[in-house]
Amino acid sequence: MNICVYCGSSPGKNKTILDEAQKFGRMMAESGHNLVYGGSSLGVMGVIADSVMLHGGEVIGVIPENLFSKEVAHTGITRLITVKDMHQRKSHMAELADAFVAFPGGFGTMEELFEIITWNQIGILNKPVTVMNIGGFYDKLIQMIDHAAETGFIKEKNRQIIQVAETLEQCLEFCKQS
Repeated sequence: MNICVYCGSSPGKNKTILDEAQKFGRMMAESGHNLVYGGSSLGVMGVIADSVMLHGGEVIGVIPENLFSKEVAHTGITRLITVKDMHQRKSHMAELADAFVAFPGGFGTMEELFEIITWNQIGILNKPVTVMNIGGFYDKLIQMIDHAAETGFIKEKNRQIIQVAETLEQCLEFCKQS
């Protein structure tokens, strides 16, 4: 299975997130799953890609031309695909992936997460979407989503598109659901 992981090109301030990214990469590879991600060698992105590679998995990075040098493209992965822009990046990653996971990250990670949720909602895709809630990172975002559902802006069936994992094992299990 190809698992697309959205995550930060920054390492963030919480070392636990990097440790969990490393563990998740190992778990993916040892379970025979491949990584699809944004193609950077930096931050959480670099850690998870390196871990998958170290443990014998395959890694496919998709990076826009304008970020190729800025984000320091990861040249040590199985396959690095350069695309024209962010729209092509997201579309190509969605085509390659069987499931999606959002690790902690910034605006880009959240934007990718919400777009893939929306694509599931409107029927472009029907693939599992999981938030990896390391140390409660996504608690407030999940509260906001639940509030939008409670107030009638998100239908309950659409709220169920996104699953929240509290452990790496649970995250991998959610990825297997269709």
